[in-house]
Amino acid sequence: MITIRKAQERGHANHGWLDSYHTFSFANYYDRNHMGFRALRVINEDQVSPGAGFGTHGHRDMEIITYVLEGALEHKDSIGNGSIIEPGDVQRMSAGTGIFHSEFNHSKTEPVHLLQIWILPETTGNSPSYEQQNFGLAKTPGKLQLVAARDGREGALTVHQDVNLYAAVLEEGDRISHALQPQRHSWIQVARGSITLNSLPLSQGDGAAISEETNIEISATTDAEFLLFDLA
Repeated sequence: MITIRKAQERGHANHGWLDSYHTFSFANYYDRNHMGFRALRVINEDQVSPGAGFGTHGHRDMEIITYVLEGALEHKDSIGNGSIIEPGDVQRMSAGTGIFHSEFNHSKTEPVHLLQIWILPETTGNSPSYEQQNFGLAKTPGKLQLVAARDGREGALTVHQDVNLYAAVLEEGDRISHALQPQRHSWIQVARGSITLNSLPLSQGDGAAISEETNIEISATTDAEFLLFDLA
């Protein structure tokens, strides 16, 4: 069973400096039919104006993943981390018992375009922690790259949840597949371009919930980039 969540159906908030689309209920956007999918709680597509950003604020008991599509995002947090997140980078911040951080567009002239993802942890009260890695996705198009997993295998970031997060950059005509094990579910989020998912068309901003399927077949109808969540 595949249920498509079209880009234009998402929640939307334009704050001037921030233009944000919410796949699931978030902040002032509430839809009881879209509260998340399995352990996946938030997928926000954000455009942040030059020099603007999120001032210092707190999180608790959440796995937060930042995926930059264009531009550069500057991060600072209360456990001593400071970094610049650019395309190809994936950042994981485990809020655990509590963390404060800020996120600003690193550029004074260009916007930054990103996906921010929240995943519910398996257990609460973990120690706050942080990881960031560049996976060079654009250099290896046409393949699924594991970027986050509970066991951190294959060089992936470690998350406190039974989820395997893959990212892929495809060139037009590329085809890939992913087998879903019994009792596993998947969410596909298209970040750029257009794909077909088991013959169903998806474009930038579209998402799809997948359950009771054994195989996922994806082909790129244009150059594209997407995330695939394999979830318990």
